[in-house]
Amino acid sequence: MSSIPVALIRLLVGWVFLFEGILKFLWLDDLGVGRFTSIGIPAPHFTAPFVGLVEIICGALVIVGLFTRLAAIPLLIDISVAILSTKVPILLGHGYWHFSLTNLKHYGLFSMLHEARTDISMALGLIFILIVGAGSLSIDAARKRRRRETAPPGAAADRVTGGTQSIPNKEHPGR
Repeated sequence: MSSIPVALIRLLVGWVFLFEGILKFLWLDDLGVGRFTSIGIPAPHFTAPFVGLVEIICGALVIVGLFTRLAAIPLLIDISVAILSTKVPILLGHGYWHFSLTNLKHYGLFSMLHEARTDISMALGLIFILIVGAGSLSIDAARKRRRRETAPPGAAADRVTGGTQSIPNKEHPGR
């Protein structure tokens, strides 16, 4: 796969999380602690800033392509919780567990799919990143190239065999 489309997916997914994380600190009532309280997320004074930091840090890592697959995992958990806490009540037409229902004009499947379009797109983008990785236009790829270039001779064989190449034994041939 060409590296430009992978970089564009990383940019798309990463900037959404990065920006949303920043907004959790800038707009406390609408997207931070106030929103977490109204949704019913437990310990909103802790969870909102925590989620904001995760989104900022992991979103930035995804954008630059550093530890990309690893950074995608907490973001996938994040977006899954967002869907469960805000979109499933819309589907059901009522709150459940700790999660409350948002006041909308319509409820049910179509309303939930409409409200979840960005969340679903982010989840699919993160799954794509987990499968494909960061691509060649990334810090991950540059680090991998540099490791290959600076590796001592025979290191590639050690990586393939796990460093367990047998050393010939002159006293006991065949060992």
